[in-house]
Parts: sequence; structure tokens; C-alpha cells
Amino acid sequence: MPHEVIMPALGMAQDSGLIVAWHKAAGDAVAAGDVLFEVETDKATMEVEAQVAGFLARVRAAAGDSVPVGEVIAVIGDSAEEESPPEAAPEPDALPEGHGVIMPALGMAQDSGLIVAWHKAPGDAVAAADVLFEVETDKSTVEVEAGADGYVAALLAEAGQEAPVGEVIAVITADKPEAPQQRSRSAGATPDAASASASASAAKVPGNTPVKAPEARAPAPTDGRILASPKARRLALEQGLDLQRLVEEGHPQPYHAADIEVLKSLGPSKVAAPVAAAQTRRLTADLPEDGFAAFATWARDGVGLDDAQALLAGLAAAGLGRDRATVAVEAQGDRQVYAVPHGPLSAIDRADAAPDLILRDLRLSRIASVALGAEDAPVLTLTPAGDGLTITLECSADQLDATAALTLLSEFAGRMEQPLRHLL
Repeated sequence: MPHEVIMPALGMAQDSGLIVAWHKAAGDAVAAGDVLFEVETDKATMEVEAQVAGFLARVRAAAGDSVPVGEVIAVIGDSAEEESPPEAAPEPDALPEGHGVIMPALGMAQDSGLIVAWHKAPGDAVAAADVLFEVETDKSTVEVEAGADGYVAALLAEAGQEAPVGEVIAVITADKPEAPQQRSRSAGATPDAASASASASAAKVPGNTPVKAPEARAPAPTDGRILASPKARRLALEQGLDLQRLVEEGHPQPYHAADIEVLKSLGPSKVAAPVAAAQTRRLTADLPEDGFAAFATWARDGVGLDDAQALLAGLAAAGLGRDRATVAVEAQGDRQVYAVPHGPLSAIDRADAAPDLILRDLRLSRIASVALGAEDAPVLTLTPAGDGLTITLECSADQLDATAALTLLSEFAGRMEQPLRHLL
């Protein structure tokens, strides 16, 4: 079955991307994970990988073209010959006019999201900050807010179905609709809704393309760690698979949900040791006021510290209680890694090393809460909460014991609320 390649979103506020260069030409064979093209926005430039194996066909945009997020720019098919586009579906009934809620981008390489559940029904009253639905990708499951006050006039997909990033999946109107609509994407080019609903976290293999084990090659250096998305780790645990097998076979890291099918094709493996849910720690702190924005302005205008991400890294690292720490800060599709010494904020510098701590700044997004699970380093996530913030710490028990986790979250929360008080 042909797989549509869409323009991805590198940030929540992005509406288009500039194609810098194609790494594959029409008719070329591609494997899942091959770099297809490079895309640039005003904040970042990244390589976009193929999500499935096949042949590149129907390339609709060239290098130098600016393409809206979610628009199809190519198709990966089962043969090198260009396939005829499917017949157009009958024109559906007109949608009500109002605020369109789109499928958000939760990661730079994401091209679609799975709707886990709707929290509102057609015709329901809704406020802008109400949670409208939950969406899942390979890396996370998050709650998405409505973004506007009014009434749910139309839901254009059902729970258990996938929708491309940027596609309108709900409409909110100011007035209560006389005939609210509930539609399904099952008639379109979406995965089987019944299969998705039955197992929202099951890995999907497109079409009938056989899964091939990768050729053996030297594993990439990872300092002994296995780099994998939370969803890939969960699927491996549920199916009794050992990700170390992929390392031994030389399959490149990081691993995602699609790699679980490759792992299964390697034959019998050692059953992964069960990891108790209690070993993953998740703590939250609610701040009535966000004091960091004013502090960043003071630091820029008063003392010339104009890298706000470096300031965030410094405030976060202080809670680890180390003489030196490496902190990765991820914000709006950009990732910077900083070496933070025990000392003045002006001594913070860029680094190229595995982080001791990851800080995700989602203050400008509509994401209300996160529950991603433990990763390769403790993760602090900032999400908006009215005029204040919610700070979530997620880590494994072997990364931080209970006391260290409480100390890290408490000290970082205090610094985000009153930065100057903690520096003086």
C-alpha cells in the first residue's frame, strides 16, 4: 500500500517548511530510516527519514519549494514505476465554519498521530483550555487542548484512527450546532481503525513489504546504553523481546516502534527482564507564577546573558548538586547541549556529550501534561498552566533515588518561580 510522505512540523507554531535538498530521486529504492530530504524553518534544519521501505514516486515538490505542514510531497510505493493516484473520494458534506483543531506535531520526524481518546463529544460545550483529545506517537502520549471556546461542531476522526500532522480533525464553533457531526477516516487512506483500536501501541508494518534483518555491522558507540523511544521499550517489554539483540546485529540506534518488527524477525531471543512500574518515577510540581521570563529579560538587558536556553540549563543543573553537569535543552524543535559548571551562569558553554539531564520546554505549546516514561537521562518538562507552570520530572529508579528526585524537582521549581532569590 503506498505511503504518503508529508511535510513534517519542526515546532508547534510552524505552518510550512522549505525543502533544502532531496537525498533520493524519483524511482530510487529507499529503506526505512534512509534520509529522504532536508527541511528548513526559521528555527531549525533537519533531515527527514523514510518511514517505510519501497520506491520513491510522485515527488511533488523540488528543492527550494516552501510547502505547508501536512501537505503530501511524495509517495513511497511497492515498485519503481510511478503509480496512478487513487480515485478521488466523493465530496463530503460541508463542514461548519469555525476554529479548526489540527493534529499537532509532537516530534520533528512525526508525520501522523494516533487518536487514543476523545474527551468531548459532538455538541459538547468546550473551553479553550479543556482537554479535547489524547494523541500518541512513537515517542509520547499527550493531552491536547481545544484552543478555542465554543461548541464541538464536528469530530473528523474516531478514537483508534491515525491522522496526518496538520490535518483538521475537529471544528469548534462559537454557536451551538444544530446538527453536530461525527466522521470516520476509515474510508480514506488511513490504517485499519479496528486494528489500531484493538492495539494502539502495536507496531505497524505497511502493506505486505517483508521485514528484513539488517546486515551486520559495527554497533554505534553509545557508552553501553541502548537508545530507544519509550514506545519501543514498552513494546519490547510487552512481547518479551530483548533490544540488546538489535545492538548485537549492528542495527543502528536509536530504536523506534518499527524496529520491534525487525527484532521479532531475528528469531528467539532472551526474554527481557521485567521492569516494575514502580521503578519509573514521575513527579510534578505546580507553580502559580512563571518567573523565568522576567529573569531572562533581566539577564539579557542587565548582564548580557542572551541565551535563554543556557539559563534554563543552569537553573536545572543546580538541582543535581554536582560540580559539573551536561544538560540538553529542547525547545520548539531545537536541541542544544550545555556544559554547566558549579559557578556563575556566564560560565555555561555549549557541549557535545551525552546529557546528564534533559529539559523539554513546552511552555509555548498547547500540551497540558506529559507521561513519556523513563529515558536515557532524567527528563524535566515545562508545560503551561494558566499564568504559571507545571514541571514534570520523569526518570528511572537507577538514575535518581527518591531523595535525589525530590531534591531536583523542588530546587528547579523554586528557581523557575523566583530565579533571582536563588541566585543572590
